[in-house]
Amino acid sequence: MFRTALRNVLAHKARLLMTVLAVLLGVAFVSGTLVFTDTLGNAFHKQSAKNYDDVAVSIDVFDTSHSDDPKERKLPSGLDDKTLDKLGALDGVASVTPRVTGFAGVADANGKLIGTEWATKGGNFQPGEDGKDRDYTFTDGTGPARAGQIALDKATAAKGGYEVGDRVRVAADGTAREYTLAGIFTTEDGEVNAGGTLTLFDTATAQKLYREPGLFGTATLSADAGASEKKILRETEKILPANAEAETGQELAAKQAKAIETQLSSLNQMLLAFAAIALFVGVFLISNTFTMLVAQRTKELALMRAVGASRRQVKRSVLIEAAVVGVFASVAGFAGGIGLAVALRSAMGLTGAKIPAGPLVVSPTAVGAAFAVGVLITVFAAWLPARRAAKIPPVAAMSSVHAVATTKSLVVRNSIGGILTLLGAGAIVAGAAAGSDGRILIGAGAFLAMVGIIILIPLLSRPVIALVRPLLIGVFGVSGKLAGLNAVRNPRRTGATASALAIGLTLVTGLSVLGVTIGQAVDKATTDNIKADYLLTMAGAESFGPESLRALEKASVVTAVSPQQPVSLTIKDDWVSGSAVTPNDVDQVLNIKTVSGSTKTLAEGGIAVAEKTADSKKWKVGDTLPVTFADGKKAGLKVGAIYEDNELLSAVTVSTELAGPHEPDAYIRDMLVKTEGGASDANEQALVDALGKNPAVTIMDHDAIRNAYSGFINTALYIMYGLLAMALIIAVLGVVNTLAMSVFERQQEIGMLRAIGLDRTKVKRTIRLEAVVISVFGAVVGVALGTFLAWAIGETIKSSIPGYALVLPWDRIALFLVLAGLVGVLAALWPARSAAKLNMLTAIKTE
Repeated sequence: MFRTALRNVLAHKARLLMTVLAVLLGVAFVSGTLVFTDTLGNAFHKQSAKNYDDVAVSIDVFDTSHSDDPKERKLPSGLDDKTLDKLGALDGVASVTPRVTGFAGVADANGKLIGTEWATKGGNFQPGEDGKDRDYTFTDGTGPARAGQIALDKATAAKGGYEVGDRVRVAADGTAREYTLAGIFTTEDGEVNAGGTLTLFDTATAQKLYREPGLFGTATLSADAGASEKKILRETEKILPANAEAETGQELAAKQAKAIETQLSSLNQMLLAFAAIALFVGVFLISNTFTMLVAQRTKELALMRAVGASRRQVKRSVLIEAAVVGVFASVAGFAGGIGLAVALRSAMGLTGAKIPAGPLVVSPTAVGAAFAVGVLITVFAAWLPARRAAKIPPVAAMSSVHAVATTKSLVVRNSIGGILTLLGAGAIVAGAAAGSDGRILIGAGAFLAMVGIIILIPLLSRPVIALVRPLLIGVFGVSGKLAGLNAVRNPRRTGATASALAIGLTLVTGLSVLGVTIGQAVDKATTDNIKADYLLTMAGAESFGPESLRALEKASVVTAVSPQQPVSLTIKDDWVSGSAVTPNDVDQVLNIKTVSGSTKTLAEGGIAVAEKTADSKKWKVGDTLPVTFADGKKAGLKVGAIYEDNELLSAVTVSTELAGPHEPDAYIRDMLVKTEGGASDANEQALVDALGKNPAVTIMDHDAIRNAYSGFINTALYIMYGLLAMALIIAVLGVVNTLAMSVFERQQEIGMLRAIGLDRTKVKRTIRLEAVVISVFGAVVGVALGTFLAWAIGETIKSSIPGYALVLPWDRIALFLVLAGLVGVLAALWPARSAAKLNMLTAIKTE
């Protein structure tokens, strides 16, 4: 039986090629993902360990000067020279390197920020006795020696086109200043190597920008040879204030490695999820292929039974055949996976991310997973066809007709499918009704519903395809009639093929409906609420200073400006989030819909409250509320207005004049600006000039605001579409398989049709139409199920997204159906050509 299985593999190489491709794609994705993440993890771990090679102990001091606790505010906000001297005098400590860091945005030649705001850092140049800083290697010039000088990392200098001696504009404390570039350096800093920027100042300037004169935020201690890190740590902790934390270099490296591993695991899980989807879709293709092979060998298998082969032996021969195919596909898929890992690594490099150098890591887990997945999936998918093969009675050797499914088996199948579908639909509806707590229930229901519909698809195919048959006949005549009949001739095979497309389209449609709906809700919650022409934001969690607000108010093109200033308020012993705005301008920059009262009362020292907060607290216009400010001072404030909840305002709104005395260090990251004549290039440039060409400031008009808030949703959708394309490729192979099987079974019929006058063009058209019908049927099922799931998931998140209302993207849905039809046309090219080329006499004689 083993020799028979091998002979059958070699005898059907072309037919099994599609199965190999389906398994290969899935295995390549699994192994490629594992190799890629293992390689990245290994490279980053080594870099992390290298960064802390010379670090015995690392110290961080938390700045508690703005803490609500008076005791914490008294703690030192950094390490002074006296503390550093004590640390340097500890037994075993070779040197102490103090640092002070913060945000530093570097402008390019056009005044735009270089790099991404989350990784634009500034720090101090801390030379030793030899005049060098051990953490940086200068390739040109020297480190900054006095105020007015800076040094830039090599990549940032190259992006800005800067050379030593050039003037560079840098924003470090909300204000942009020009500095002279004293040197360019390289570093092993992980954030810089990941595409960030690093600007070095002299120590006194850095302390003034980021801490207080004479104070450092962090320090690293290097040890003498043979000294104990743990002993140094114990002695260090005795010296440090309560708001400082110390760790050994080994602990810090291990923590950073763990953080890297956590980040990579998220990527790993996402890619493996898509690999699982592709393999799930591949199961239908593999099952169809082996069903086809069993059908082609009906007489052969029956003869084997007649000469003494047992059912177990016949079943085993088919499974051995599947295992051989699985092993071959796994080998090819693993090779493809290594290529995919290399490609992914190169792609990350092209996007600007700097990946540390390191070898390709091929772990035993990746190898084992690849072969386990490939072989097990193939054998699992071939099990049902193998079981059917074992049931072929020996008497079938006398006839070319395969044993057809019994009425009992169809009733059992459809009953099981109906029960699972109803249970799944019920769970989905119950999950939607449960709100945010129902997502797990929806997930379980989605699985049951999908399995149930897959089982029911053969039953559904007849009535659904019957609906379009008149259209086919009316437009395409005989070819359309034959295509409609052929599509439902073998419902199980049609169902298996359509299922593959249905799974892919379920996911694509669900993601599209959710993405478009959330995008429109976010868009409505932002741009519809903004009357201002521009939204100004500060990068790196920096704050606009009061001078920036004054500068905008004085700008000739500005007609209204209001900051978005968070304020901490305690009302009746309950903390509430607050916003401080410019009372006379806020109505010109924001669309505030008042339920009662007027926002004009803000200028008179009143407060305005969001509707939901007012309802929950039982507050109404005219109530006087006891308010405690962040500095502990109290006042009785009258509610002057209640407004509809607004994404851009907090639960309580007060004026900047009222909040100012209580929050001298106000944090203002956003400002809304109305300009004379509306948004224009001239007005935008006027704002840039008013703010001193600050690279940390981003100026967004309505289109830019829309992209900032909803652009990431579209980007995520496009990534999902790309990943799901692999599952659809496998589905295309399934359509090819089904059509090839259909042509094989109908050779005699096709020959007869040719003999009575059906020309080759109409034969091709018949096969193509059959493919289109099957593909569009699967797409319709997928679109319907995907929309249902998107509605249910939306019900669980709508409470957290103001203005959420289900939106059906009819243009995208229509595109999906058209693409499904195109898939059918492309998949039919080879089978249609084969059918048209059949010799009439040979086909008529075929049994």
